[in-house]
Amino acid sequence: MDPVPPAACAIWLHALISAHRPTGSSLSDRAGKAGLLASIIIFGGAGGIGSAIARWLAARGDRLHLVGRDPARLAAIAREVDAPSSLADVTDPAAIAAAVAAAAQDGGLAGLVYAVGTINLKPIGALTEADFERDWRVNALGAALALKAAAPSLKQVEGSSVVLFSTVAVRQGLAAHASVSMAKGAVEGLTLALAAELAPKVRVNCIAPSLTRTPLADALTRNEALAKAVAETHALRRLGEADDIAGLAAFLLGPDAAWITGQVIGVDGGRSTLRTKG
Repeated sequence: MDPVPPAACAIWLHALISAHRPTGSSLSDRAGKAGLLASIIIFGGAGGIGSAIARWLAARGDRLHLVGRDPARLAAIAREVDAPSSLADVTDPAAIAAAVAAAAQDGGLAGLVYAVGTINLKPIGALTEADFERDWRVNALGAALALKAAAPSLKQVEGSSVVLFSTVAVRQGLAAHASVSMAKGAVEGLTLALAAELAPKVRVNCIAPSLTRTPLADALTRNEALAKAVAETHALRRLGEADDIAGLAAFLLGPDAAWITGQVIGVDGGRSTLRTKG
C-alpha cells in the first residue's frame, strides 16, 4: 500500500476530530475573564504557516487575534478569517506586549501560536554577529517574550495551549544551518522548560517542520531543480505544504490534545528519522 501523504492525513485527522467533537468544544469556547470567549493569538498570522493555522482554527469556530508586520497581508488574512489583528515586529518587546494585551483584553487567551521564523543559510565563516543576533531575536527571544507577556492570561483559561516552531535542522544536522539551528534549538529548550513551569494549567508543544512551500521559503522552493533535489531527501519524496503543519497545530491547540505537553513533533516527511536510500 502506498504511504498516505501528510496533507491527506491532516485533512482526515481534522475531519475525524470535527465529527466526534461535541458542539461548542473548540478551544476558545472556553471562557476567560468575565465569562467572555477567550482568543488564540497567532504571531506570524500573515505568514504561510500562520495563515494556514488561522484558517483551520476559524473553520472550527475559534476566536482569533492575528499578529504580523506586513500591513496588507495581515489585513487580508484578518478579513478572510474575520479576526482582529495587531501590527507588530517581534524584535520589538513593547510591540509584542501590546499585541498580547490587545488579544487578551476581552475574554483572555485560550492559546498562543508563535509561527515566526527565519531562513538564513550560510556556512559558519560567512555568518556575522548580526546574523546570529537577528536569528536569535526573531526565533527564540521573540517566542520567550510573547510567552512571558501571555502567560498570566493563559493561566486563567482552563485547557489553554501553546504551539511553538522549531526546524528539522535541530534534530538532523544540516550544513549551512548553524545560526538558525542554534536559535531553533533554543525554542525546543524553551518548549520543555515552559511546559514544566506552566503545567498543569497551560500545555506547551513545538512543531519541527522540514522545508515547506511558504512565502518565507520561496527563494528555495521556486527553483524547481533545487526543490526536487530537496524533496528527494525525504522518505515521502515531496516538500511540505502549510496545511501539513496547520492540521497538527490545530489538533495541539484543541481539547483532543489535552494530555499532550512538552513534545517536539516533527512534520517533516520522515526526513529527521528515516533514510530510504543507501
